[in-house]
Amino acid sequence: MELFPPLPLSEWRETKETLHRFEQLVGKIRLTSSARRNHWWNVPFHVTGRGITTRPMGQCDGNPVFTIDFDFVDHQLVVTTLDGTAVSFPLMGQSVASFRRLTMEALADLGVHAEIPHPEPFDLPDSARPFAQDTEHATYDPEHANRYWQVLSQVALVLEEFASRFSGKCSAVHHFWHTFDLAYTRFSGRHVEQPPQADAVTREAYSREVTSFGFWFGDESMAAPAFYAYAAPEPEGLALEPLRPVAARWVPQNGSHLALLPYDEARALSDPRTAVLDFYESAYQAAASLAGWDIEAMTSPGGVTDQRRLELQHH
Repeated sequence: MELFPPLPLSEWRETKETLHRFEQLVGKIRLTSSARRNHWWNVPFHVTGRGITTRPMGQCDGNPVFTIDFDFVDHQLVVTTLDGTAVSFPLMGQSVASFRRLTMEALADLGVHAEIPHPEPFDLPDSARPFAQDTEHATYDPEHANRYWQVLSQVALVLEEFASRFSGKCSAVHHFWHTFDLAYTRFSGRHVEQPPQADAVTREAYSREVTSFGFWFGDESMAAPAFYAYAAPEPEGLALEPLRPVAARWVPQNGSHLALLPYDEARALSDPRTAVLDFYESAYQAAASLAGWDIEAMTSPGGVTDQRRLELQHH
């Protein structure tokens, strides 16, 4: 299978917009049915061999242990409890409203009492409209949904390879349903005081100094898919630092800067995987160096931290 196959936003925009709302609804169930983790690490989805998963949840909220999975091979939503009982329904042919109804019915059939305190999209143009009233978003092209999952899986493995080089505090490689991006974050350990006007999501996400790396599929503000990286807080002079490969660049973003490598430019290179790894590494080295991170102390070449083994590898 081709590494980084084409996925122009213009070709699957309607499916993406519908799927984004499907995932937000399920994500809000995950948010209320899982134990809170630092930096919202309990919230995102993880990639599976057939799609994406909430991972097991429940128990802490009085519900049975249950999991919700998007299957982008057979194109179903599958709700499963710990005893193996499952209820599923097709993703094709659903509006957001019917998807919500069928999801809640599936949970109820399994004895799960799900709560959605804010039953409308988060930070989307129709954020004032409840999921139950959205019959507008009802496009699901199985070929595009499957391609989305293929790209998600391939990029996740590149990020896993990049993550293996770092031994400090870091997040999993995970898929955030509110922004519809894949992300991996490294932490220096330094506390960051957020301004009083910062919202609760931002305050928890950025309570520590970070460099973050990821991929998104494009949206209204940036119409093409891209690999990205940034630092928060941003060290002075970061946007003057060089990036690799030559197609990468720093772009202004809400008063700071974002390192961008357009997906289509990366996939056109002779070795896209190496190019993306170089991009992430160059952004990390620039940000961590300027911020004064102890880069050497948090390095784990090939995922190894055992100094004796590293010494033997060099001989």
